[in-house]
Parts: sequence; C-alpha cells; structure tokens
Amino acid sequence: MLENKETGEVNTTNDHPLANITYNFGEDVVIDEHIEFSLPSPHITPNHMLQLAKTVEKLLTEYEGVVITHGTDTLEETAYLLDLVLDTEKPVILTGAMRSSNEIGSDALYNLISSIRVVLSPAAYSKGVLVVMNDEIHSAVNVTKTSTSNVATFQSPQYGPIGIITKETIIFHHQLISRTTYPVENITKNVPLLKAYAGMDSTIIDLIANGNPDGLIIEGLGQGNLPKQTIPAIKRILAKDIPIILVSRSFRGNVQPTYSYEGGGKKLKELGVIFTNGLTGPKARIKLLIALENTSDLQVIRDIFENDIY
Repeated sequence: MLENKETGEVNTTNDHPLANITYNFGEDVVIDEHIEFSLPSPHITPNHMLQLAKTVEKLLTEYEGVVITHGTDTLEETAYLLDLVLDTEKPVILTGAMRSSNEIGSDALYNLISSIRVVLSPAAYSKGVLVVMNDEIHSAVNVTKTSTSNVATFQSPQYGPIGIITKETIIFHHQLISRTTYPVENITKNVPLLKAYAGMDSTIIDLIANGNPDGLIIEGLGQGNLPKQTIPAIKRILAKDIPIILVSRSFRGNVQPTYSYEGGGKKLKELGVIFTNGLTGPKARIKLLIALENTSDLQVIRDIFENDIY
C-alpha cells in the first residue's frame, strides 16, 4: 500500500514497495519474492488464507523459511489459520505496517527486515507461525490488533510476546508447550460471529439460525455469560446439533462455567455450549471452520476446543 501525497488516500500499488531490500543479510542468504495476492486485508477470506497455506507448504520444500507481508486488519486471522493447517518446523512469519512505506515514520521496511532476521535465526524453528512487528515476536495464537493506528498495535494481551528483536540478536524467552495442526483441502462451512451485549434477546440469534449456519461463535460477557433472553434461541440451535462456541469479549482470561443463574456459564455448558481456551472470537471462528471440515461429531469438536491448549 502507498499513500497518495496529494489526497492522503492509501491504496494498492502494482509494484511491491519493499521488493528491493537494501539491507545486507550476507552473501549466503538468498531472498526470492512471490506475489500470491494483491489485496487490501479486509478483502482476504478464509479461502484466500488456505490457498496461501498451500503455497507456503510448497515453498517450504525449497526454502528454509517464509516471510509474508500482509495488511494488518486481518493479519491475525491469516496467521492463526496458517498455524492450524501448516505442519512444519520451519519458521513462517507474518508482518505488516501501520504506516505506508512512503509515509513519514513508516514501519514497513523495518518490520520486513526484522522478520527476515527472525527467519534466519535457528531459534525460530519449532515455534509455530509467528507475527513480527515493532521489535516483538508474537505467537499466532495469542496476538491481536489492539489499536486502530498505533505502530505498537499488535499485542498478546494474555501472555505477552514470546520474543524480542534487538540490534544485535533475536531473543526468545518462552514458547507454547504444544501445538496441534489440522490439515484441510477446502473451507466450505458457514460460521457467523456474534458479540453479546446488554439487553440482547433471541431475535438476532434466530435470524442467524434462519441462514442455516454450520456453527456459531458467540463472544459472551465476562467469564462466559449471556443475557437470559437469549436462551430460547440458544436451545433451538443446539437442538439441531449445530455447535455453539463461547469465547469472552474481554481481551484477557478464559471463559469458565462459573455462574449458575439463567444465562450463566455453568448453565450454558450444561445446555451443550462449547467453551474455548483463551481464543478471541475471530480465531475461534477460524478454528471452527477448520474443525468442521474434518468432523461433524460434536464430542470431537468439544475436545478440539476444550482440551487443546489452543
């Protein structure tokens, strides 16, 4: 993306503005460029993400690692889908920029150079898909965009970054203890995402149900609670064996079956609502899309969400 200096608009460009990297990585480092899509990130769909994953899988038979430049709006979803479907120990990194490459103070080139430095680090192996921005290294499962414009927008509110980048070295200070992949060939399911709010009733959930979803993600209140007026619609969806996955609309913490009033987490779990393990709503949706391509067994789906760390 480039900024039009006359109008201030930011739009796509035919040439990748970072194609000619002047940073010296050493004579033994070969960097090739592949253009998979030229799209604003709001136009990226899960099928684009899966196509990208298949391309990366092929490239990793020839290369030691891959860096993907990506718009920031849906970067975390692409990173997480890649993390779910790619079975590789080689480093795969996504990066982006909050300021276009021709804006004053652009972080574009710096983030790209940082990402290549991380890919070249032996310590980056076996870490899953990573996001590198603003001198920090984040795991795909935890990272999220927290600000609309700040260059430090990408954060991992639950556990923090897993590493940092200094002028001299790449430092990893912790990592995920396990990782499960779910290879798929296609993404065909319909999974909406709904955020709970005060005074919510069954109306919007019934409207979603009329669209014949294959599953539903709900960002619940607090530790995983819903207004009691939503319960009739929740029961109607569950009666059709359609999985409902519950996450919290809060940045930190896990949903838990704590409250036993009507609409409380304990009652929801007793009804058959499936709880997650710290995922955001958009990432839970990506995971359910992948899970549904592999199975329609509700118990298996429950295990995927409640027994996997991520």
